[in-house]
Amino acid sequence: METFNVNSKANTVRKILMYVFGLIPILAGLDKFFNLLTNWEKYLGPLKNYIPFAPHTFMMIVGVIEIIAGILVFTIPRVGAYIVAAWLFCISIVLISGTYYDIAVRDLAMALSAFCLGQLSGNRAEK
Repeated sequence: METFNVNSKANTVRKILMYVFGLIPILAGLDKFFNLLTNWEKYLGPLKNYIPFAPHTFMMIVGVIEIIAGILVFTIPRVGAYIVAAWLFCISIVLISGTYYDIAVRDLAMALSAFCLGQLSGNRAEK
């Protein structure tokens, strides 16, 4: 009979999620400066009428925040995971306001996954 080690499986899932939610925000944040993946400004929707900066400047600020959030996932997974989860939830609201419902649903699913990483990370200090 095969032994099922819940702690080992959970640790594997935690590590995978940590890499996902560490790397993706860093890469997406860097791309806010280069727009290689997409033109990020188009996703601002009606929000662009209320920000006190030019859309490109705003997206560069967003990029820095995303890079910091990704680094936090690698250094303090429990804290970083919840920050990424909240960030993705907020992005979803902006996407919904711009009628990008399909992308908003994806980001909500990612927010839930980041929240799960936070739950799996518990009070662990190690990576």
